[in-house]
Amino acid sequence: MKQSIIYLTAISTMIAVSCSENKKETAKGIDIKNLDTTVVAGNDFYRYADGGWIDSHVLKPEDARFGTFDELDEKSQEQVKNLIIEISQKTNAQGSVAQKIGDLYALAMDNDRLNTEKATPLTPYLEQVNALTNKANLAETLGLLNRNGAMPFFSYYVAADDMNSSLNILHIFQGGFRMGDRDYYLLDDEHSQTLRAKYVELIEKLFTLSGYSPDEAKSASDAVMKIETQLAKVALSRVQLRDPVANYHKIPLSELVQRSPEINWEVFFNTVGIKGLTELDLGQLEPIAEVSKIIKEYPLQDIKYYLSWNVIRSASSFLSDEFSDAGFEFYGKALSGKEQQEERWKRAVNMVNSSLGEAVGQIYVEKYFPPVAKEKMLVLVKNLQTALGERIDNLQWMGSDTKAKAREKLANFHVKIGYPDKWRDYSSLQIDKNESYLANAVRSNNFDYDYMISQFNKPVDKDEWGMNPQTVNAYYNPSTNEICFPAGILQPPFFNVDADDAVNYGAIGVVIGHEMTHGFDDQGRQFDKDGNLTDWWTADDAAKFNERTKVLVDFFDNIIVKDTIHANGKLTLGENIADQGGLQVSWQAYQNTLKGKEAPQPIDGFTDAQRFFLGYATVWAANIRDAEILRRTKMDVHSLGKWRVNGALPQIDAWYDAFNVRPENTMYVPKEKRVAIW
Repeated sequence: MKQSIIYLTAISTMIAVSCSENKKETAKGIDIKNLDTTVVAGNDFYRYADGGWIDSHVLKPEDARFGTFDELDEKSQEQVKNLIIEISQKTNAQGSVAQKIGDLYALAMDNDRLNTEKATPLTPYLEQVNALTNKANLAETLGLLNRNGAMPFFSYYVAADDMNSSLNILHIFQGGFRMGDRDYYLLDDEHSQTLRAKYVELIEKLFTLSGYSPDEAKSASDAVMKIETQLAKVALSRVQLRDPVANYHKIPLSELVQRSPEINWEVFFNTVGIKGLTELDLGQLEPIAEVSKIIKEYPLQDIKYYLSWNVIRSASSFLSDEFSDAGFEFYGKALSGKEQQEERWKRAVNMVNSSLGEAVGQIYVEKYFPPVAKEKMLVLVKNLQTALGERIDNLQWMGSDTKAKAREKLANFHVKIGYPDKWRDYSSLQIDKNESYLANAVRSNNFDYDYMISQFNKPVDKDEWGMNPQTVNAYYNPSTNEICFPAGILQPPFFNVDADDAVNYGAIGVVIGHEMTHGFDDQGRQFDKDGNLTDWWTADDAAKFNERTKVLVDFFDNIIVKDTIHANGKLTLGENIADQGGLQVSWQAYQNTLKGKEAPQPIDGFTDAQRFFLGYATVWAANIRDAEILRRTKMDVHSLGKWRVNGALPQIDAWYDAFNVRPENTMYVPKEKRVAIW
């Protein structure tokens, strides 16, 4: 998937709940039991709007964070499981989609078989590494590992050329360090040191389970940590990676060879199936040179340990409980604070969704996605586009030339709702229950990989989806200038066909506005109406935009998320702009619907304006562990749920009016200091 796709949230979940199933419990859109009205709205609106929900949803041992996104997932995973079981209990023809769904789920669920096989399924993949006898043959081994999903040293993908969005090219991206973030290797604070120690434990544990001696496992962990630390030292930070211009370098193949001569790139690209490559986008320049330096300087055995680690780590969730439990100890417990793994059936459902996502999605929408939801969404999207256009026209800080091009970009949004018009063909994906779970997982990865590579040097298919229909999320893709709202998100609390307009505009309306605003955030604004990375702003307007976004950066930088840890305003800038813009645009769209009508009557004592903002806040209700707060603050471009409410709403004038927020209230920000962008 193209790196620049911008999601509503970092969480992607699988859902299968009919909109009508929740009709009784959400008939009015706002459940007053979810509020905590003992709190003053202007002092802590997050607690005021979501306190009741937070108190009634205690974190389970398997949760690092549990919010309304996860609540949808929990309600629906049982539905999805039953759907899969229903399919698998029928007599399905070999090679049919139903056979593949049923058999893959059964393989994932066969705990006894997995624990009997132990590390045996790993053998053929580790043999690919162990067969390496000299560095001259390294390129072919790297190619084989990449096809199987290991991706050592760097990652790559085929997607639209940022400066020629009609054509797919190859992009190479920094990578190869597996702790989750480069800073975990580099910082000397106690938390980072603890994580490094836990990571070493994980490496040694998984090597031992894979059949290596304790001494070999220790040598392996030493080699892996040295190589990954060296890669992390030259890697760009997550903030630096948000600059699309700084991360685009279209170069001829000869320059790649010059920068990283220790890799036989001709052999590598032939092995991975990329034919006729003459130029590519090398996202980050220094990391690929460092890869060549590592290959040249490190002993072959250290490199083999590193490659083997990438194989073992990527395979561990498809092996015995010993492997998956060890992985959970680090990635689940140490990084996120979870106390236990998800039940196996939930992991099995997620695997089916990952491997056969559109096949499951097609069954899902036939059974659970009502046409009325799509019809109402089309109206909402049109209303939001109109409102954003009006706001662009009325901007005091933007000149007419830039406004005209912004309007042109808005008019060219490609809107996707519910599900794709053309479904993916899974006929060439073989799922064989007689082979191991890992072998089938690798084959699934090969299937996705081959599909991606087949798009190389071909026109971009702008009708292709970047999410499955059953996903609870939404996205904006700057290279195709598209906004996408899968069927999964079009249900309460985001979209409720039975709720009043105020609630729907506060929830799904803001989601729509959020994704539209991504087209004009600090990253998206650098792409034109056709998805090309080009500067269409006047210098004066760009400077004014940057002045205004700095106010938002500074505001979030001053937020303390835990103890002495601050939010990262630069990392989360794009999402914060989208939240602020989404609120403004959706509020205006809602106000447009009231023109010429009588003012709506209060419901449960709340005015329509209050219900709009309560609808928005409900979307971000969540409980979260301390470790997960730290992890997300370091790695996630989205602000924490609490601050998507308490950080966004103080910038919105209408919120002050709705809840009579005064200077004496904690959340009050003087009007002249509020963020005003879109």
